[in-house]
Amino acid sequence: MFFNNLIKILILLSLSFNTFGQVGVNDGFSIEEEDLNIGGDIFSNFNEDIESNQVMEDERFYRYGRFFTFSFALGLTTFTGNRGIVYENEHPSYGIQLSIFKGFQTAISLGIGFSRHNMYFDQTDLQGFNGEAPGFVQVSQLRVYSGYKYYIDTANLGTAITYSNPYFTTRLEYWYTTNKFIDNENIANRNGGGLGVGMGGGLEFPIKLKESYLGVEVLYHNVNFFDKNTGSYREVVDDLNGDAVTTMVSYIWNW
Repeated sequence: MFFNNLIKILILLSLSFNTFGQVGVNDGFSIEEEDLNIGGDIFSNFNEDIESNQVMEDERFYRYGRFFTFSFALGLTTFTGNRGIVYENEHPSYGIQLSIFKGFQTAISLGIGFSRHNMYFDQTDLQGFNGEAPGFVQVSQLRVYSGYKYYIDTANLGTAITYSNPYFTTRLEYWYTTNKFIDNENIANRNGGGLGVGMGGGLEFPIKLKESYLGVEVLYHNVNFFDKNTGSYREVVDDLNGDAVTTMVSYIWNW
């Protein structure tokens, strides 16, 4: 009798374990089968969110964004170091720029700038002029550049800051400098180019929204001028070291 009851208990326990085991196995396989189904992986919802957000951002940009801007600028070009000591700056400087927007916050810029400066040396003992006084020297500086603009996200800032469209910019520049000796025709013009980098920022205030803007931009330019290390003016200055600083005000047309 005892053995009969023991056998019944063992059979019931065996049936119970089999039932639980089948439930666990079925659940595991159902999860794996769901994961293996097309569109059922754990990244699908994440990818769909990225794609939908990108579509919404593109639609918002095409509806409200700017695509191209063209600007004409006037301003000041000054210099630091020894170049700043001997240069007298003729204002204004000029500039034109085309910007191509890739989104609300980024744009590629292409531009040209021009400024004019003067130097005057009445010394006859300068090292680079064989005993002749250079006199009045007219300096012309033409630069071309390609730059990158990053507009700050002002969504959570005040209205005044939002409408000013603040941005940071950096440029790769080429400066071509010509020194023309006006008072002494015996001295040939000296000219050459040098690569430089410009860094700074600006603001763009809307005059008519999405059509025209008033821009203000300040940049610091580190340039390897062709006459940077010249010793021609050594009795006055050891060389023509110095960087440029530009402050430009522009009128901007938008498309």
